[in-house]
Amino acid sequence: MNEVDILAPEFPESVSNAQIISWHRNIGEHVKRDDILLDIETDKVILEVPALIDGILTAIIIKAGEIIFSKQILGKITLQKEENLKKIVVEKKKSLINKTELEASPSVRKLIKQHSIDHTLIVATGKKGRLNRDDVLNIIKKDKVENSLNYIKEKEKNVENQQNYKERKVERIKISPLRMKMSERLLFSQRNMVTSTTFNEVNMKSILSLRKKYKHKFEEKHKIKLGLTSFFVKAVSESLKLFPEINSSIDRDDIIYYKYIDISVAIATKRGLITPVLKNVEEMSIVDIEKKIKDFILKGNIGKLSIDDLTGGNFTISNGGIFGSLMSIPIINPPQTAILGMHNIIKRVMVVKDSIVILPMMYMSLSYDHRIIDGKTSIQFLSRLKEILEDFSRILLHV
Repeated sequence: MNEVDILAPEFPESVSNAQIISWHRNIGEHVKRDDILLDIETDKVILEVPALIDGILTAIIIKAGEIIFSKQILGKITLQKEENLKKIVVEKKKSLINKTELEASPSVRKLIKQHSIDHTLIVATGKKGRLNRDDVLNIIKKDKVENSLNYIKEKEKNVENQQNYKERKVERIKISPLRMKMSERLLFSQRNMVTSTTFNEVNMKSILSLRKKYKHKFEEKHKIKLGLTSFFVKAVSESLKLFPEINSSIDRDDIIYYKYIDISVAIATKRGLITPVLKNVEEMSIVDIEKKIKDFILKGNIGKLSIDDLTGGNFTISNGGIFGSLMSIPIINPPQTAILGMHNIIKRVMVVKDSIVILPMMYMSLSYDHRIIDGKTSIQFLSRLKEILEDFSRILLHV
């Protein structure tokens, strides 16, 4: 009989340790390759640790709640058949090599496109690593079941919370590493940055009309929905090129000016709010941005976001409007020097050329580090952003 170690992921230099949230399997249980064994949480992201082989979970070395380090042994899986080990390792290597290639029939490809599924997240059980119809249907079914279970759990939790308030009780839980690190960063930002905020409002009629006119053709051609965030990401990218101070950071006595544009975008998933990073946005189209955001949402919902997906970022876009926020002052995420707040779109009575009209308006806010960004620069940046959003053709003409 052979024992195979269950190892913690290899953490980058920016991540020193992690904490085990929970084990999903008990000692003595049969597990299959790619079954999720446990969840771990770093100061950046929640990660799932899958089984790399078929076998029996024979040891849990590090328990839930304990701190772990890169490549640390967390438990053991025992193979019942010794000859299976080499075969499984070879199959695993083949699957990793072909992971980016979609090996499937036309009908399976069509099914994947219809449901906007990332094929690299599907475990292929067909011959020679091919995806078959059942593989895709299992993912769709699993997603529907998870949605139903989450809905039921949420209702049960609401009922339980209401009952808890009938008695004088308290509940104490330990702060997670993710929230602890977030708190440290926010406190650092408040204590060490000279933060100021400027506001502007943008008429969203042009963007909304453009989206309404082409959203069906866009979805039909690219198999992805056309949202609003991608317009803001592209507009921010163009504006940052004109104001390098906002695409920079402070490192002791130096100012670092980035010659590329990486934008952190706040996204709501089933597992909570995440801020993955869109990298090299200056080279991306609206289609590229939408596809990448969709990919982040899919990965975030099933816990497949990597640490690299959430690392970096020179500027952040926070969209409180999806939750109904009319106006807010977002806190800068260091070492970044600025953050844009998007808010709710509300029809308001406005005066345009001495005429009273009703327009879909949005308040924008820009919080910035006054140590390297002047008030004039922040106002001009937000004004430029407003110009682009109110007339998106400016991007095509570079005016």
